[in-house]
Amino acid sequence: MRSDDAIVCDVPRRVIASAADVAEGMRALAARDPAWTPLIERTGVPPLRRWPGGFEGLASIVVSQQVSVASARAIWERTRAVLGEVSVARLLSASDDDLRRCGLSRPKQRALRAAASAAAGGRLDFDALERAEADAVHDMLTAIAGIGPWTADIYILMCLGHRDGFAAGDLAVQEAARHAFGLPARPGARELLARAEAWRPWRGVAAHLLWAYYAVLKGREGIVS
Repeated sequence: MRSDDAIVCDVPRRVIASAADVAEGMRALAARDPAWTPLIERTGVPPLRRWPGGFEGLASIVVSQQVSVASARAIWERTRAVLGEVSVARLLSASDDDLRRCGLSRPKQRALRAAASAAAGGRLDFDALERAEADAVHDMLTAIAGIGPWTADIYILMCLGHRDGFAAGDLAVQEAARHAFGLPARPGARELLARAEAWRPWRGVAAHLLWAYYAVLKGREGIVS
């Protein structure tokens, strides 16, 4: 058996590629747990969100860690302006001063350099990520210094469009789950992952529904704390 047999699918993995895919996942979730039905009635079919993948896609997610959307956008635009292109070769050739001028924190500089080194050395193969199962992609990405679970999960969901990705560590997903399922407190990542086992292989649709529900909740003043 090849060493990668455990992580690479023999057939193309299922991705969320259309509104029809989302609707199929919604029906499957509601059939498994009636608690999804009132949430779905509030959100309707959530819009598909897909971002470019590869090294540039991963880098943009690293940049957006733990900052507001506006700040992430500003830092990303500055990074592209300073570097010219956000590629493996350009990251490896960039000086410390270049990365400081991008507005990148020290941890983000280290994470980007580690990811670029892994890609250049063959330890991070973006083509292989396209063929791998969600859990395997998560493991491969978090093996890189500075790439945490949230970054890996967002890459799986947004860049790969994997139907079984999930973002258990995302605060919006956690808060939406608290309201949707009547939980006494916002669930942690471990608790939410355990609950999400029942949603396989449609955890990706579950994540998109919870993000959509969070947006609904934010529109009701005083609901989300």
